[in-house]
Amino acid sequence: MPLDSSCELALPKGIVHPGYRLGFDLGGTKSEAALLECRADGRVRVVQRRRIPTPRDAGYDAVLASTAGFLLEIAREAPVSLDDLPIGVGMPGGVRRRDGTVKNSNTTCLNGRPFRTDLQARVGRRLLFDNDANCFALAEALLGAARSASEGVVFGVIMGTGVGGGVVFGGRVWSGLQGIAGEWGHHAVYATPADAEESLRPCYCGQRGCLETYASGTAVERDYEARTGKKLRLAEIATLRGSDPAAAACIECLVDAFGRGLANLIDMLDPSMVVLGGGVSNLDLLLDEGVERVRERVFNDELTTPIVRHELGDSAGVLGAALLGMVG
Repeated sequence: MPLDSSCELALPKGIVHPGYRLGFDLGGTKSEAALLECRADGRVRVVQRRRIPTPRDAGYDAVLASTAGFLLEIAREAPVSLDDLPIGVGMPGGVRRRDGTVKNSNTTCLNGRPFRTDLQARVGRRLLFDNDANCFALAEALLGAARSASEGVVFGVIMGTGVGGGVVFGGRVWSGLQGIAGEWGHHAVYATPADAEESLRPCYCGQRGCLETYASGTAVERDYEARTGKKLRLAEIATLRGSDPAAAACIECLVDAFGRGLANLIDMLDPSMVVLGGGVSNLDLLLDEGVERVRERVFNDELTTPIVRHELGDSAGVLGAALLGMVG
């Protein structure tokens, strides 16, 4: 969905929070800011939306300075003062409860650093923060594919270079006691005897057999290269599955892991709706073959959980960041 000043979205009935809100999505290669106008009738207009490169290769100080400068630049374009403008920031990774430093971020220069505290000091006011996958889930729950389920539990799936997710309950992000709610990419989807553990794929988190090592775009591409010696993108591999046995095997592995992983998640959470996002979710086969695998494995004699594709595209994260704190 293209998002510009002509784009209007609608909040679920009963959620009214008039005013302007600013969201920022800190990505690994690009960062995005969006200024929203929320109206009394529940309509939301994208007033301003802009992207810049993320200077992560230049290190922590460069990312901090770039983020603060960009936030202040967009905030100056709002027709309200900085002090009266709610600002939400979505970022990769989480935060350690004991000292407030960043953990598990694929923008590795942030890890171990007090990015949230430092950014608030640079901007000169309190900011709202959350994981980027949580922001995706929140946007789809309040403005996108899961609006009809916003009063229940929405699980937002991110399947791209990695696998992550976010939980939204009653229109609010549920981060969990340790800030790891929704990290379904790091549960094991295959059981194996202890003496055969080495056969499971290793994950950067230190464990083996994580869903992310089977169901991410990166995992499928690595699997195909290991089988053939050729480097192809996921979309190309998917188109070859009818004529290339290696491609067929790689896609079968993806679909099987997806079915197992999502069935496990539904068994534990039983969400009102699941929204698929990320580049891998653009494969149509996940919405038919993949959902059928979930149906085969879920702990029930039927699958009634709606599993749908995202509606807000790659701007869901920045929209969700802007909406942080709106409900509750």
